[in-house]
Amino acid sequence: MPDRPAPALRADARRNLEKLKAAAAEVFREQGLSAPLEEVAQRAGVSIGTLYNRFGGRQELIDAVVPELAGAKLGEAMRRAGAQPTPWSRFAVYIEEMCALQAADTALNDIIARSYQDAAELTAICAESVVYGTRLLAEAQADGSLRPDLTADDVFVVFWLNSRLTRTTAATAPDAWRRHIAFLLDGLRTPAATSLPAGPETVTASLPTLLGGGPPRRR
Repeated sequence: MPDRPAPALRADARRNLEKLKAAAAEVFREQGLSAPLEEVAQRAGVSIGTLYNRFGGRQELIDAVVPELAGAKLGEAMRRAGAQPTPWSRFAVYIEEMCALQAADTALNDIIARSYQDAAELTAICAESVVYGTRLLAEAQADGSLRPDLTADDVFVVFWLNSRLTRTTAATAPDAWRRHIAFLLDGLRTPAATSLPAGPETVTASLPTLLGGGPPRRR
């Protein structure tokens, strides 16, 4: 027998659903994806039981709220990078745009630094931006403007470190990251390249530790 359509929500239940989604988007932007769900419920003006009744838990709430917002912002960052006239400028603007998103939105900071990997849809959105960035990296290396020994893992470490920097300086020096990314990009240009003290396997081997160093998970 065909599945029966889910019953329509009552008007008050629909209102609670929308209030919870709006509150979750706000709290996640401010505090990241590990923010207390009790605060989400409080801002929505409902009980924590209502939140769990509507969404089941953190992962379901994140999947209901964050992918659309993250997809739009990451997509715009990639479009801005892609509009630049040279392979170097496309790569540099990609790095700058991703770091700017980390500084502006704590939820996106978690996504870009892969501090929260439990939500499948978010993981897919993040993977798309990584593939795009890896392509820009290869194009800039192919035309000789980007040092040839940079790897996609190295780029991830840039985002991971920027995640920590933006969290630490958000209240006192919110634009500090811009200075350090400018230093980094100058050092990545081919004319500035010098021999590296270690190969890429050193960075790759460290990734599990880095990925485990994100904010504490809450259920």
